Amino acid sequence: MADKFDPYREALVLEEETIWPEAFDEVEPEERARVARILHAEPAEATELEYIRTHTGFCRRITVSEADLARARESASS
Repeated sequence: MADKFDPYREALVLEEETIWPEAFDEVEPEERARVARILHAEPAEATELEYIRTHTGFCRRITVSEADLARARESASS
């Protein structure tokens, strides 16, 4: 279940995780890393965002969607 962007939890994010569905298996590792950086830089724009409680704070998990990938690619080309 996706969460809404939460500024309070964002202040406590200590880890980032990016989930790549099988539909994106063709995306090269270098591009995955670049896209993940872009998505985590603006988590409020992510289509599917989750905050996972950890011992010391939160892990932000973003599951990449077609819309996220298109936005990240557009951002990189600008």
